[in-house]
Amino acid sequence: MLVLITYDVNTEDAAGKKRLRQIAKQCVNYGQRVQNSVFECLLDAAQCRALQAKLCKIMDPDKDSLRFYYLGNRYENKVEHFGVKASYAPEGPLIL
Repeated sequence: MLVLITYDVNTEDAAGKKRLRQIAKQCVNYGQRVQNSVFECLLDAAQCRALQAKLCKIMDPDKDSLRFYYLGNRYENKVEHFGVKASYAPEGPLIL
């Protein structure tokens, strides 16, 4: 299923900046950054729970915000993109 993950981390102190880097690093391991604090991740249920647990462990619930939007397996018609940074195909080939 396609999961859209967004986060807002309070970076007023060094600990917040560290949390921001850690959350971004975990998200990069599971998906594609589509905007600064937004990732599209193609995950199965177990991967989604694992990532959610990792991110919730990193974040400070009193200062930070984390959102998961579950777009499901038939996400192609649920996502529209306009402007710069062309879309990518999550299930397409990945060239490094």
